Amino acid sequence: MMLCPINFCIYSFIITFAEKGETNKKLMGCGDWHVDKIVKGDELAFRFFVDTYSKDLYYFVLGYVHTREVAEEVVSDVFLEVWNNRACLGEIRQMKSWLLILARNKAISYLRKETPEVVSFDEIDDFYVPLVQSPDHNLISKEEIDEINRTIASLPPKCKEVFTLAKIEGLPYKEIAEMLDISVKTINIHIAKALNIIAGILRK
Repeated sequence: MMLCPINFCIYSFIITFAEKGETNKKLMGCGDWHVDKIVKGDELAFRFFVDTYSKDLYYFVLGYVHTREVAEEVVSDVFLEVWNNRACLGEIRQMKSWLLILARNKAISYLRKETPEVVSFDEIDDFYVPLVQSPDHNLISKEEIDEINRTIASLPPKCKEVFTLAKIEGLPYKEIAEMLDISVKTINIHIAKALNIIAGILRK
């Protein structure tokens, strides 16, 4: 199927954005030597670890709790748990995915405590996605970026969560599937739905 020009721009933007995010995360990731130092109790290495991941975790948690103070508290709890269990840190192979799982679980635990009727993510009313920015080469206009942000904000909660993990956090579909306990096929369906909605809005 041939994409019309605006669809091509949107799909190119999303692909470029995801690739850029993944590259940045690879550059920012803590090396094995940092993890080894943390396991041995090196607080300076742990501070670097926190600086590396705190911003991404903060915005991810904010998507669930919607309150900056609570998001900061949840992220602090994540890093406290990491420090208290640092002896096992060397066994973690996918650090970013592991941290996001911890953050997600703690965010949902907070919501369950504050809102007892919330049992699962599907019962959470909304999921906030940080605003995306245009790539450096100005693939699409600021107006289209604004429209994309509004459209992403209107996606169903689970669809937004999957879109965030895949296209903003840059996680592989297989890791997202394991994290959310859904199939890779379901991940593909959510991503396709999000991209089609974005394309449909901008085509108008």
